[in-house]
Amino acid sequence: MPEENINTVIAELEQKCAELPDNFIAHHHLALVYRKAGRPQDAIREFKRAIELDDNSAEPYVNLGAVYFELGDLDQALAANKKALTLMVKPAQAHVNIGLIHQQRGEVAQAVDAYTKAVTNDPEFAPGWVNLATAQVMAGDFGAAERAAIKATELDPGFGMAWNNLAVALFYQDNFPAARRAMAKAREAGYAVDPRFAEALAAAGR
Repeated sequence: MPEENINTVIAELEQKCAELPDNFIAHHHLALVYRKAGRPQDAIREFKRAIELDDNSAEPYVNLGAVYFELGDLDQALAANKKALTLMVKPAQAHVNIGLIHQQRGEVAQAVDAYTKAVTNDPEFAPGWVNLATAQVMAGDFGAAERAAIKATELDPGFGMAWNNLAVALFYQDNFPAARRAMAKAREAGYAVDPRFAEALAAAGR
């Protein structure tokens, strides 16, 4: 969205919030647009206001956690997503977010646990399987990573990162022909394969 357009939207939403200070939807939408405009502190303020107005809605907690994650405030991001877990009927996304936080901290076992909870909660949630495969590769559990990545490709054949993760898992199991096929699928889906991995795979087994 061009800057002038997003500023117009912000101005309209700010006016609406001023006119309807107790309107949850207005404050939440304003927070979302602030985030998109690169104004994280304003977004945090408005997400918190939305939470004040409706403490039983999970969405502002998830979005607040995302802003904190982007700012590198992992403790606040974790707290927001843990609160969202208590409010969501299907909290797969919150579990994935918590996994990403643990992964960012290098807490691989906790990341695997969080992603496992995500796919247990919603087995059809492809991003959960993709992230689980990533964490399992980090943990050195390449067979499990292969199975998780395959599940993700079955759920979403166009998910480039799923094919990439499958290629990595196969590479570490010395299944280089299958890894090359998976890497080709990742590229077909528009995924930017790490050149270092591509070079290592090209040279492997030769």
